[in-house]
Amino acid sequence: MFPAALTAVLWASSALAGAAPGVDWSQVEAKKIMLLYPAQTPWERLMTRERHSGQRRWPAKTCVACHGSVDEHALGDSLANAEKFKEPTPIMGKPGAVDTMVKMAHDAQNLYVQVAFNPGMQPDASMDKDFETKLTIMIDDGNVANANTAGCWVACHQDAESMNMGVVGKTKYLEESLTGPGGEKKSDADIKKMMEDGKYFEYWQARLNPGAKPVPVDGTILDKRADNKSPAVKVDATRDAAGMWTVTFTRKLTGLKGHKDFVPGKTYNLGFAIHAGRTAKRFHYVSFERTLVLDSGMADFVVVKK
Repeated sequence: MFPAALTAVLWASSALAGAAPGVDWSQVEAKKIMLLYPAQTPWERLMTRERHSGQRRWPAKTCVACHGSVDEHALGDSLANAEKFKEPTPIMGKPGAVDTMVKMAHDAQNLYVQVAFNPGMQPDASMDKDFETKLTIMIDDGNVANANTAGCWVACHQDAESMNMGVVGKTKYLEESLTGPGGEKKSDADIKKMMEDGKYFEYWQARLNPGAKPVPVDGTILDKRADNKSPAVKVDATRDAAGMWTVTFTRKLTGLKGHKDFVPGKTYNLGFAIHAGRTAKRFHYVSFERTLVLDSGMADFVVVKK
């Protein structure tokens, strides 16, 4: 929760965090996006009627339509302390959800995304020795199957490392990169064609430690997660004395090889994730799917030029 006074202080101080020239963040609407702890809940489980009653209503009713801004805290609390088949290795004292406040704007060259969040009292999981906290945004421009109805969950599978049927070294991937459900990976030529056709998630990540310069990472998810050697996204971040992070991503709108072009009139699907308390892999918080459009249209975030 964000008390009114704390929220005012947060956004007043955000100018220190976000080097977004010309953007007056006080004039940009903030929207709350709640993230929940998902435990071992892969795509395959969500698509099994006997294990997820919502599958009967999907895709006519999407994940966010059923659960968004309603169930995140209750679901997250239950999953963080769930029965063993959902969470066999619980982190004692792990909060079930984290709330974020998100603002977006653009100018003639760049898209700016500012995310404010306080991960709260996090136990030290000691999984990531390098970074205390990581904030990730996943982006689809309409080419990833089912991303509009299930968000980044379509890249989360039961054979990813640390999942219930985990394979060491297996990362997030798209089912369309396989010859069929549970099949072999498609040929390199097919994967290359999928990439050229935009059938991949782009992701941005800010790797964070208190008092240290943030480390930006970006990349793609198709047959696997692949970090770019030189990230196109820039990150600015601060954390206040109460533990509130304010993180601003900056990325050029168009013209970047291996990245999505942000253009007016197109709807983009988004997913947000936070690793907190030195966690890694599946031990994160995730959002349900959200949407973005530039300048005008119907979306969760209508991003106007500043």
